[in-house]
Amino acid sequence: MTARLALLATLFAAPALAADPAPRLAVSDNHRFLVTAEKKPFFWLGDTAWELFHRATREEAVQYIDARANQGYTVIQAVAIAEFDGDTVPNAYGHLPFADRDPAKLLTKDGPANDYWDHVDFVVKAANERGLVVAFLPTWGRYWHDRKQDGPALFDAAKADAYGAWLGQRYADAAVVWVLGGDRSVATEGQKGVIRAMAAGLTRGDSGKHLCTFHPSGGSGSSKDFHADAWLDFNMRQNGHALEYTGRYDQTRVDYDRTPVKPVIDGEPIYEGHPVAFDAKKFGHTTAADVRRPLYWDLFGGACGHTYGHHSVWAMWKPGVAEVNAPLMSWADALNEPGGQQMQHGRRLIESRPVLTRIPADDVIVTDRVATSVPGAGTRRFVATRDTDGTYAMAYAPIGRAFSVNMGVIQGPKVTASWFNPRTGAATKFGEFANTGTREFTPPDAGELLDWVLVLDDAAKGYAPPGQSR
Repeated sequence: MTARLALLATLFAAPALAADPAPRLAVSDNHRFLVTAEKKPFFWLGDTAWELFHRATREEAVQYIDARANQGYTVIQAVAIAEFDGDTVPNAYGHLPFADRDPAKLLTKDGPANDYWDHVDFVVKAANERGLVVAFLPTWGRYWHDRKQDGPALFDAAKADAYGAWLGQRYADAAVVWVLGGDRSVATEGQKGVIRAMAAGLTRGDSGKHLCTFHPSGGSGSSKDFHADAWLDFNMRQNGHALEYTGRYDQTRVDYDRTPVKPVIDGEPIYEGHPVAFDAKKFGHTTAADVRRPLYWDLFGGACGHTYGHHSVWAMWKPGVAEVNAPLMSWADALNEPGGQQMQHGRRLIESRPVLTRIPADDVIVTDRVATSVPGAGTRRFVATRDTDGTYAMAYAPIGRAFSVNMGVIQGPKVTASWFNPRTGAATKFGEFANTGTREFTPPDAGELLDWVLVLDDAAKGYAPPGQSR
């Protein structure tokens, strides 16, 4: 594979950006976070580009990858056998992954750029060279869950195992994370067996080099069926395309609290530019504010990172391509949408303070006399996080409503307070206070869609401004 990818890079790749190669990932010693092989914290800032391998040309793939690398993303989520008839509709170069829709008949040819898998090789290498890990879905869920027109699903346990082993061996030296599932729930024991067989094949093929998880259907998580399985290294949720905290984004904390302890991430929250709850006629389309809230709800609820998505990007949609649920613009234009660019601010904020000791901490926030006001409900939910050593705390205010915090969560006698702007990444220190009792804070703007993060630090630590490198 190494020689093939090297030749592909020579033939097709644009000059790589100045970035460290993508790291190999592991689970942290406390089982809460992802880390590099050197045990440095790794912030999963993912983007769903599900159709990247299937619909994009090499030039388009590089354009997309360069943009996301420059915007601070660390993970690209893409599917080998894509949702939009990836078994029967060729990729941008006229190639199919299988013969006769049979995973046992992989179509490969000698040479560096003349079959479906050569193209996947190219995209994986291009992402890795720019510092991006590929969250690699072997197949969308329809191919193990749904019946073919003339019989059973494409994958049974034996074919899943063999296909997994082939993929695992082929990408053993790439920076990937295996993501099974693909937006389907497990309906039968037989389907559960297919997933487990594919996981076993992947592990055998790559000798266990890569982490493995499961992408579930909307409103669900991998923990529902596989939490106790040894192959499931971390939980992935699809909190999905709804706006409300309760019943959706609060479930990240539910998975955080499970035993055995495993990291958790929301691999598919509500997308920017997406019909709210799939009903645009009733609710319209989402905005940047709608995708920022889940970022902080998930992170402060215990997630080890976050995935963003844009409704045009996941499908790599552009005029002339079949559309689903009314995309508002081409994927290339969508790369510049504000919500997608603002995700990096959340990453920088978390990385500016100790990461591996961070915990959910809604007890930072004082419950108001009217609890539906603070900590709130629906789209107006306040959440908080802190570290176990009491050196900092953060409270997310989705609206400009005054709220009180318990100052005692910080250990030092003096507390510095800053406002962090999730829309710009700017931080403003506005005071130093005695660390006693409770204190009320009012966000700088009262606008209903103008969110803020209050950052409280032990003054003695001398931390850099929130969002800046430590």
